[in-house]
Amino acid sequence: MNDTSRTADASAVTLPETAAAHPEGAVRGRGRAVGPVALVVAGGLSVQFGAAIAVLLMPRAGALGVVTLRLILAAAVLLVVCRPRLRGHTRADWGTVVAFGAVMAAMNVLFYQAADRIPLGAAVTLEVLGPLALSVIVSRRPISLVWAGLALAGVVLLSGGGFDRLDPVGAAFALSAGAMWAAYIVFSARTGRRFPQADGLALAMAVGAVLTLPLGVAEAGSKLLVPSTLALGLGVALLSSVLPYTLELLALRRLPASTFAVLMSLEPAIAAAAGFLVLHQALSVTDALAIALVIAASMGAVRGRAPDL
Repeated sequence: MNDTSRTADASAVTLPETAAAHPEGAVRGRGRAVGPVALVVAGGLSVQFGAAIAVLLMPRAGALGVVTLRLILAAAVLLVVCRPRLRGHTRADWGTVVAFGAVMAAMNVLFYQAADRIPLGAAVTLEVLGPLALSVIVSRRPISLVWAGLALAGVVLLSGGGFDRLDPVGAAFALSAGAMWAAYIVFSARTGRRFPQADGLALAMAVGAVLTLPLGVAEAGSKLLVPSTLALGLGVALLSSVLPYTLELLALRRLPASTFAVLMSLEPAIAAAAGFLVLHQALSVTDALAIALVIAASMGAVRGRAPDL
C-alpha cells in the first residue's frame, strides 16, 4: 500500500462482538457491516485517486518533490489534529517511531519512483507482493504456497514473461516499495503498541517528512513553493494519507481486522481504475487477468491466516 498513513494497528482496536455471537442480531449485524465496508472502499478510492493526482503533479515537482509535499503537508495536518505528547516516552519508543518514519519515507520514495515509470495499476500490483509475502511467511501453512504460486503467475503475466514489457527500473522500484510496505506493517504495529491512538503515526510522518525534505528540495527547489503546486500537494496529502486513515480507523471499530485486510487486497484493481480514469492508462486483458490473480492470491493468503472470517 503506497499510502503512508493507512495501516492502523488493528490489534490495538477494540472490536464489538460479532453478530454470530448473538443470533438474534445477525440480520442487523449484516446491515451494520455495510457501513464499515463502504468506509474501507472509500479509503481505497481516496488513496489510489490521490496517487493518480500525484502522478499528474510529477511534471511540476518531480517524483521526489511530490513525496516531500505529501509527507510534509500530511504531517502538518496530523500534528495539528493529534497533538502528540512528546514527553514520557522511552528511548526504545523513539527508536521505534524513527524507524517507522524512515520506512515510511523509503516506501513512498520507492513507490513514486515506480509510478513515474510504469502504469499505476502495475505499480500497486507489484507493490502489494510485499504484504502478500509477509502473510505467506507468517502463515507457514502448505496452502500458502498455492497463494504464492498464484501471485507469481500474476506477476509473470503482468511482465509479459519478463520485465522487458514494463520499465525494468520502475518494476524494481515497485517491488522494493513492496518490501518497505511489509516493513511498514511491522513497524506500524510496534508503534501502535507504544503510542496512544494516532500519536505515533503523526510523529513518524514528521520523521519521514524531515528525511525526504532534502531530496525534494534537491529535485524541485523553489517549484515546491508555487501556490498551485502546494494546493495539489495538499490534495494528495489529504486524499492519500489523512482521509483514508480516518475512514479506515472508523471502519476498524466495527469491522474484523481480517475482513479489513481482505478488502485492502482490492487496492491493485482500484489503482488500475484510477490510472484509467485519471491518467488514461489503458489495461489489456492480460493485465487485468494478472491483477486479478494477485488480488486472489492476496485474499487467499489473508483468509488462510484469519480464523474469524
